[in-house]
Amino acid sequence: MENRLGSGLKALSGPVLITGHTGFKGTWMTLLLEELGIETVGISLPPTKESLYERLERRGLVEEEFVDIRDFESLGKAVTRFKPSAIFHMAAQPLVMESYKTPRETFETNVMGTANLLSATLGVESIQAITVITTDKVYKNENSGRRFLESDPLAGKDPYSASKVGTEAVVSAWQQIVDVEGGPRIISVRAGNVIGGGDFAENRIIPDLVRGIISGKPVEIRNPMSTRPWQHVLDPLRGYVQALEYSLNGGKSRQFNFGPIENSLSVQSVIDIFSKKFPDSLKLNIKHSDAAKKMESIELDLDSTLAARELKWSPRFNQVQALGNTAEWWKKVLSAPEAALGATKSDLLTFLK
Repeated sequence: MENRLGSGLKALSGPVLITGHTGFKGTWMTLLLEELGIETVGISLPPTKESLYERLERRGLVEEEFVDIRDFESLGKAVTRFKPSAIFHMAAQPLVMESYKTPRETFETNVMGTANLLSATLGVESIQAITVITTDKVYKNENSGRRFLESDPLAGKDPYSASKVGTEAVVSAWQQIVDVEGGPRIISVRAGNVIGGGDFAENRIIPDLVRGIISGKPVEIRNPMSTRPWQHVLDPLRGYVQALEYSLNGGKSRQFNFGPIENSLSVQSVIDIFSKKFPDSLKLNIKHSDAAKKMESIELDLDSTLAARELKWSPRFNQVQALGNTAEWWKKVLSAPEAALGATKSDLLTFLK
């Protein structure tokens, strides 16, 4: 499958729809599909300031509509107009800390937004398969350090992870509807902490480090010894493409994990690796507090055996390489903002080779 990545999507009669195409992962996915020669359309909220989408001046480069997925009527009209053959559903409220501030809106977007999308697709005959992107944080996490399997129990701790468990429940319900009444194949995919050039979201460690470099102000670090399965954005995106092709070909598995092979790295390790690219540029304010520990999981790791067996997927970057690549992207772009497109395309082409 490695040499034929995307061939199954390229053969589709209609475009591939990406919801959330203006987001960090959505922008990288659009670029990946374009490089693979796959027609792409997008539905999303308008891009945020200083997003990768804006840095690369992506507006108008694919057919797109700016729609809130909580607006069922507008979303349905957009899906019907595009008549996609397949969908990557990435649109979401993706931030743990933001979910504490806006829990209701987080549930509306992640749970009802997914229900709206899947409802809107049932009457569109062109749609053959849908891949819903959730998160590694859907698993019931007792901080044991054990790697999670797709079959493990789901339970949300914070509003974000709980909303994504709700997303998984919606997917399961619509899979049952399809089993009974027919319709597009639906699967969910779960990845670890995704990094890469251009992520500028609030309360994520690498964007926070970048903002600290720009401003010269100390960066507040929560839970430096917490571990996460860090991975370059292109690794899980390649997995999502392979999972969608697998689904189109009648594959039976309905959930896939995508994570690093090696053990998860701590937040402190991320800081150490990133600091080497920006010596003397980072000021840190380490925060050890019980409140911070209660808000986020301490240990998190994924088992990707199923993806390796069924999809022949494995990450091309280890975590140290992914972090070094991300730091190098920012080093280029902070010194020359116009270098963003070249740095992104270079990373993409190198990855595909």
